[in-house]
Amino acid sequence: MLFRRREPDRLVERVRTYLWPRRSFSRSLRYFSKRILRLKATPHAVAAGVSAGVFASFFPLGFHFVIAAVLCWVIAGNLVAAALGAVFFGNPLTFPLLWGASWETGKLILHEHLPKHGPPEHLGEMMHTLSFARLWHPVLEPMLIGAVPLGLVFGFVFYGITRWGMTVFREQRKRRMDERAQKARHGGREVPAA
Repeated sequence: MLFRRREPDRLVERVRTYLWPRRSFSRSLRYFSKRILRLKATPHAVAAGVSAGVFASFFPLGFHFVIAAVLCWVIAGNLVAAALGAVFFGNPLTFPLLWGASWETGKLILHEHLPKHGPPEHLGEMMHTLSFARLWHPVLEPMLIGAVPLGLVFGFVFYGITRWGMTVFREQRKRRMDERAQKARHGGREVPAA
């Protein structure tokens, strides 16, 4: 590889870079948006893929890419866009917020089935032993039920934003290419607008 580092980053540095980018979050956001906008697919496919990735990020069990892939297949989305959406929206910095929101939403939906105050008494012990049967009712069930409406709302929002962005980006690109082609036909001279 041409621009590889002489000494590769240590594991600690790679984890730090994954959690906190080297430059800035705005640069990372621009990078992800450019990667999504330059995908070779229809605006619907890219927007549906991103929304599938965002929807899958709300689920707590870690099958985000599987959920996003199945959803992409159902709604004719782009799988690469789904992976980018899942990685951008669901990352170690946002997972506590997403899962906490899913849990609280699930508690609101299941209001008569859960204790009225706080988490279960022995939540730490259940998490330590990873007892699925004991974790299901107090933790996982509300998270899964709460993930669906939140995922749908944010999925639709990101679908609209991505579809609009893809349409604007492609119109601007087509306009620039038409201007270059017109300049090339006329020998690089500016052509007066008609």
